[in-house]
Amino acid sequence: MPLSPDEQRILEDIERRLSEEDPRLADAVSRTSLYSHLARRIRWAVVAFAAGFVMLWLFILSVWVALGGFVVMLLSGLLVYHYLKRMGRDQIQSWKRGGRFSVTAILARLAERFRGPQSKSS
Repeated sequence: MPLSPDEQRILEDIERRLSEEDPRLADAVSRTSLYSHLARRIRWAVVAFAAGFVMLWLFILSVWVALGGFVVMLLSGLLVYHYLKRMGRDQIQSWKRGGRFSVTAILARLAERFRGPQSKSS
């Protein structure tokens, strides 16, 4: 639903005042999109998964560390799944073009599997 002329004018006024009052915030917001934000969170979740994997291998030292590693891996895997589901199909398709063995292409293929056949267009 498009904005009315009054709403558009108010929005432009808010944007202008924001850029005058805090130019660094306005610049950061204009550079960041939902997809880049989700991609950053996915990267951190993958790092947490790797840390949990290392913790899991430390079961020699303590079973509790290994159990903590398993929990970290489980939670970070669920976060990756959640963030991939929130991404749009177009963004995932553009990630696929990154190359067959790039991290983003692998994540895009995983996201396609998570989304399932119900979201595929004919």
